[in-house]
Amino acid sequence: MGNVTALINGIVREIINPIVAVLFTAAIVVFFWGLIQFIYAAGGDEDREKGKQHMLWGVIGIFIMLSAYGILTLFTNTFGIRIP
Repeated sequence: MGNVTALINGIVREIINPIVAVLFTAAIVVFFWGLIQFIYAAGGDEDREKGKQHMLWGVIGIFIMLSAYGILTLFTNTFGIRIP
C-alpha cells in the first residue's frame, strides 16, 4: 500500500497541482482581460459585451479550478494521503 500512496502523492504533487495552478492563473488572466476590455470600451456596446463575456468565462474558470482543488483535497484527506 505504501507504493500506491507514494505513486498517488507523486502524481498529485508533480502533475495535478501544477496543472490546476496554471489553469487557475489562466482563468484570472481571462477575467482581468475582460475587465480591461469592459473599462476601455465605455462607448462601444459590442466591445463591452466581449468584455462581459471574458469576465463571465473567467469567473466560471475560477469556480471550476477552485472546485477541482476542493475535490482533490477531499479525495486526499478521505484516503489519508499526505502531500508535502
